[in-house]
Amino acid sequence: DPLAPSVQKHRAISLELWKCYVLPFKFYLLTEKDESGYHPVAYYSKENESIENYNLACILTFPPHQRKGYGRFLMSLSYEMSKKAGILGSPEKPLSDLGKISYRSFWTYCILSFLRQQPIGYIVKLEDIVKSTGFKREDIISTMHALRMLKEWKGQYVIHYTRSEIGKILEPYDRKKFNSSFCKKSRSLFCWDKIISI
Repeated sequence: DPLAPSVQKHRAISLELWKCYVLPFKFYLLTEKDESGYHPVAYYSKENESIENYNLACILTFPPHQRKGYGRFLMSLSYEMSKKAGILGSPEKPLSDLGKISYRSFWTYCILSFLRQQPIGYIVKLEDIVKSTGFKREDIISTMHALRMLKEWKGQYVIHYTRSEIGKILEPYDRKKFNSSFCKKSRSLFCWDKIISI
C-alpha cells in the first residue's frame, strides 16, 4: 500500500505530539448540560509535576461562552484543588497580558474580601491572607503593591488600608456579584475519575 508509510509517519508524529504536549498535563473540562447532553464550554490545564507548584498552565473559555464567569470559576477551582492537595497555588509564569488582568482582578477581590471581613483593630499578617486564600506570597505582595496597600516601616513592609478604601475598590465587584461564579468551598465533595487512554 503506497499510503502505508505516510500513515505510519503521521501516527508516529501524532504519538510524539501526544507525549510532548498532552501526557505531561492534566486537563479539567467544564461543560454545560442541556436536553441533548453535555457540551464543553471551557477548560484549564496544569502540569502533572511542577517544581514551582503551578496550579494552572493554560485556561480557555470558548468564545460563545465568554462573559459567563466560567474563567473565574476555573481559577477558583484551581485554588481549591491546591488547597485540597495541601499546597499554595499560582498560575504558570509569565502571565499573558490578558492573564495579568484576569488574575490581578481575581487576587484583588479575594484579598480585599478577606480584609473586609476582619474585625476592627485586628492586625492582619501576610500569613493570615495566605492561609485564607491559598495564594502564594509573591502574588499577594505584588497585588498589595499594585493597590498601594504596602507601606515601609522600620525596614519592613506592613499592610496599610482603611475600610472605606476597601469598600470603594470592592464596590464594582459587589455590584457585578463577582464571586457568584466562584467554585464553592465544599472540598469534601471533590472527587477524581482517572481516565487512561492508550
